[in-house]
Amino acid sequence: MCRSKLGLRASAVLENIRVVLVNTSHPGNIGGVARAMKNMGLSRLVLVDPQDFPSSEAVARASGASDILDGAQIVETLEQALVGCNLVMGTSARDRRIPWPMYDPRECGVAACEQAAQGAQVALVFGREYAGLTNEELQRCHFHVHIPSDPQFSSLNLAAAVQVLAYEVRMAWLAAQNRPAKQVKVEALDEQDGQPVTVDEMESFYSHLEQSLVAIQFLDPAKPRHLMSRLRRLYGRSAVTKLEMNILRGILTETIKAARGEHQGRSKADV
Repeated sequence: MCRSKLGLRASAVLENIRVVLVNTSHPGNIGGVARAMKNMGLSRLVLVDPQDFPSSEAVARASGASDILDGAQIVETLEQALVGCNLVMGTSARDRRIPWPMYDPRECGVAACEQAAQGAQVALVFGREYAGLTNEELQRCHFHVHIPSDPQFSSLNLAAAVQVLAYEVRMAWLAAQNRPAKQVKVEALDEQDGQPVTVDEMESFYSHLEQSLVAIQFLDPAKPRHLMSRLRRLYGRSAVTKLEMNILRGILTETIKAARGEHQGRSKADV
């Protein structure tokens, strides 16, 4: 778990992680990266010698993340972009001649979060759209990160690659903060909805259920077989709440009424 040992506030952990784009050629990709970063709570963008920036196209592609673009730092070299960094991880889509320590995206996210939580400055470095990072640039990274895409179509759009790593950082950060990764839908329901039924309430329900099944002639009291036992097992593992029980009992009551009305109707017709 990447918990802060220095008492950093939760948001400061993500503030210690910067995204570095090297020599990006298309301004729309920069905008897409800004959006991907903001989606995952990252805010620090460093641009190394961008070919076309600032740009209205970048703002349009950012789709509401223009504040990331406004705060972007523009530098001339990768060395300038990495000043003050303690951990540098660079993306690499190609096999390199010189073996280098490798991370997959999940390992990258965890490592970034762990180091940032301890106050370290972390850089996630992405190369050019057409060629990625050079060997010399990759050698300035402590780890290389390979996104395991389909070998038959392995090239990722720049913004998509940033989204993958930013997502893994987000997941690691959520785990460190003991925050849920799934959003639970909360509905404004009766306060009984969260209260489990008691054993005696369940027994009353089973009695009511049996009456209903007999009334609709689904259960023969003379030959019950194991029907009620199986239904007990079914409802016993369902964690029924009081509100749900009220619904079930209401259905059973109306079922019995309907069954009796049908039988009465048949009796009158027979007479």
